[in-house]
Amino acid sequence: MGNFAEYDRYDAMGLAELLKNGEVSAAELCEAAIERIDRLNPDLNTVVTRMDEQGRQSASDDLPEGPFSGVPFLLKDLMADYAGVPTSYGNRILKNVPAAHDSELVTRFKNSGVVILGKTNTPEFGLTGVTEPETFGPCRNPWNPEHTPGGSSGGSAAAVAAGIVPMASGGDGGGSIRIPASCCGLFGLKPSRGRNPTGPDLGRVWQGAVQEHVITRSVRDSAAMLDITNGADPGAPYEIRPPQRSYLEEVQNEPEPLKIAFNTRSPLDKPVHPDCVRAVEDAAQLLEDLGHHVMPAEPEIEGMALAKSYLTLYFGEVGADIRYLETVLGRKARPSDVEPLTWTLGMLGKSFSAAHFVEAMRVWDQSARSMGRFFQKYDLYLCPTIAVPPPKIGEMNLRGGEARMIKAINALRLGGFLKISGMAEQMAERSLSKMPFTQLANLCGLPAMSVPLCWNAQNLPIGVQFVGPFGAEDLLFRLAGQLERAKPWFDVRSGLYA
Repeated sequence: MGNFAEYDRYDAMGLAELLKNGEVSAAELCEAAIERIDRLNPDLNTVVTRMDEQGRQSASDDLPEGPFSGVPFLLKDLMADYAGVPTSYGNRILKNVPAAHDSELVTRFKNSGVVILGKTNTPEFGLTGVTEPETFGPCRNPWNPEHTPGGSSGGSAAAVAAGIVPMASGGDGGGSIRIPASCCGLFGLKPSRGRNPTGPDLGRVWQGAVQEHVITRSVRDSAAMLDITNGADPGAPYEIRPPQRSYLEEVQNEPEPLKIAFNTRSPLDKPVHPDCVRAVEDAAQLLEDLGHHVMPAEPEIEGMALAKSYLTLYFGEVGADIRYLETVLGRKARPSDVEPLTWTLGMLGKSFSAAHFVEAMRVWDQSARSMGRFFQKYDLYLCPTIAVPPPKIGEMNLRGGEARMIKAINALRLGGFLKISGMAEQMAERSLSKMPFTQLANLCGLPAMSVPLCWNAQNLPIGVQFVGPFGAEDLLFRLAGQLERAKPWFDVRSGLYA
């Protein structure tokens, strides 16, 4: 069947339309996706838990009449619980612990009609902007397998970029949807705080920094899925105003002329790669050509203070994750239960006081107020998604001396030494220096998207980021739809896996 042979040439809504018209069956699409996993996963390492039989069963059942009925789909292996299947969080212990029930967002994904075929690779506890867990090994970028697909939703992004599935789930606590979208030439939107549910077991994930959604090739797929999933669930800590119209409808609506601020300076005053600067400048010119008013400006944010507040959260959350691991183990956690750096971060989390944590949250609130004032002057904020092209596999690992010192410190349980010496902050800031632009939206609870408008001379994707006011996903979707029509990216594919 001709359309079946062109499986990876359609977005999710396109495949759903073929199904609706009887041109292909859900079972055929399921087998097409499984065939691509079989063929591409050995090279890319995107899928870490296969769910072929669950998928085949779903494809043979009466699927919900959602917008994506019968379309293959993958879940990020973090937070997205599927009853009876482990949610590993990239950890060697949790990879053997099946989930007791579906998370609310997975239930809503199922209600959209998707056929879930597996779980995707993620760094341990989603802690890094690259996807290289010790438990499963590194995930590779379809544009160039020597490079990372980003993280922490790197497995999902690589699977979509390789045409294994047209969209996959992701979560974003510091850029983890937008960073891999940028690295893989995809569209990735992080919704506003509270837009999607986090229940039934979780509430303020990373104190409200985390939101889950999907990574897609087309804007309309992202919008149509958010139409299905948005809205509070019972006991939600936040309840955001619902959208006035369907997000899918917004994609087709031309935005009014917007006042857009743009900036390419790193909030940490670190270098930004010329390719990433050029991507923003080219996007600014495109926006001008489309009738928008674009001007250089940046929010009044103390970048280093915000980064340190993020690190305080980061350390504390890792400490809590290790304590959660102890409830699963039924014993005290040991360094061998997690990766060396994870154990170190957990020790640091225990070394900070409650006062430190409260101070960090106050910085978040002050930054959110500053962004609120900023959006009284401007409609949107444009900047790089990340400060470098997709790094090479292993490039962001600990250096040799650091790795040896970390192991020694872990063995002697000297987490306090790292705090006093400042070594931990130095390592974390070096990592953040490559990805300093995305955390602002998380800590302030704002919607933000990475849009694939640029590829560099090495044919690596370079995304640009738009941050909007709280609750303004509709505005972002209107602009994204316009940009997609003006500079289409759907058929820009990696030669290796097209």
